Amino acid sequence: MPQKHRRPRKKLAALATATALLATGGALGTSTALGAPTAAPVAARAAEGPRVVGEKWLDARTVDLTVDSPAVGKQLPVRVILPARFKEQPDRTWPVLYLLQGAHDDYTSWTRETDVEEFLADKDVLTVIPASGPTGIPTDWWDHGSSTAPDYETFQVQELTGLLRDTYRANGTRAVAGVSTGGYGAMAFAARHPGTFGAAASYSGVLDTTALGMPTVMNAIVARELQLPSALWGSPFLHRDNWNRHNPAALAKSLAGTRLYVSQGSGIPSTDFGNLEGAVLEGTLWSQAHGFAKQLDRAGVPATVNFYRGGSHAWPSWQREFKASWPTLAAGLGLPPQSP
Repeated sequence: MPQKHRRPRKKLAALATATALLATGGALGTSTALGAPTAAPVAARAAEGPRVVGEKWLDARTVDLTVDSPAVGKQLPVRVILPARFKEQPDRTWPVLYLLQGAHDDYTSWTRETDVEEFLADKDVLTVIPASGPTGIPTDWWDHGSSTAPDYETFQVQELTGLLRDTYRANGTRAVAGVSTGGYGAMAFAARHPGTFGAAASYSGVLDTTALGMPTVMNAIVARELQLPSALWGSPFLHRDNWNRHNPAALAKSLAGTRLYVSQGSGIPSTDFGNLEGAVLEGTLWSQAHGFAKQLDRAGVPATVNFYRGGSHAWPSWQREFKASWPTLAAGLGLPPQSP
């Protein structure tokens, strides 16, 4: 769902009105192939466990991994940004910050669209940007009950943990942040795995997936990738329990003890006159974000919330909000809010 500014937009065939809104409303981006399934049978892959099968260094601190994931059944890319003092402190372990992509984007988005590498250069944190699939929804897909449905949640929350620990000295302290569908992932991960993440931050995320209009939003995201919307979590009506098990708003009580940051723009009126579509898309998420915040209040779960006027569903807003959320993320990572 994120708006891109450095790639040409991809025109889509019209679907339903809501689908067309989402597709054009962000130039939600071009989908990127994330690797084909390997030839190994599912059982064999599971027995071997997740493995790093490729490593490409982009510079002294940034490396792209190819990970064979039994949970997803594919080889997936993961970008890792090392702390600046990683090599000079060979006996030190590091907390991990997960940065999650938005819909119809890929694992390069954060480094392509923001200055996150520079911003984190003096922060003692290992940063990981994993692939979430072409839809950018990091979840365990239902796929009509298939035993081989892709499970991006297990891939990111569990499989990567051991690989990062063994290869890059990651310790057990983690925080997670994401844009758009990645914002959904950040809150869903923290709620579905209580105590796993010290902090979670969402920037324009889908945080109440069963709120008015939000099932249509999620279905449109899936449909744009030419997949059956029901493959995600089933029907929002017939499989409501499964939707609720994946809905951050329905799991608000489970977020107790996690430091939270939630930001959302109103879209219209917007000062971003060159991105009206992005402003409209941002506005479609305004109400459900407020609903999520109310659920936190009812559950007695504190959060830092920034509901701002205007803005658009685009990276300039998200880069600003990421920096604003850093004190929250740093506290969850056990780091000082400012550079050492």
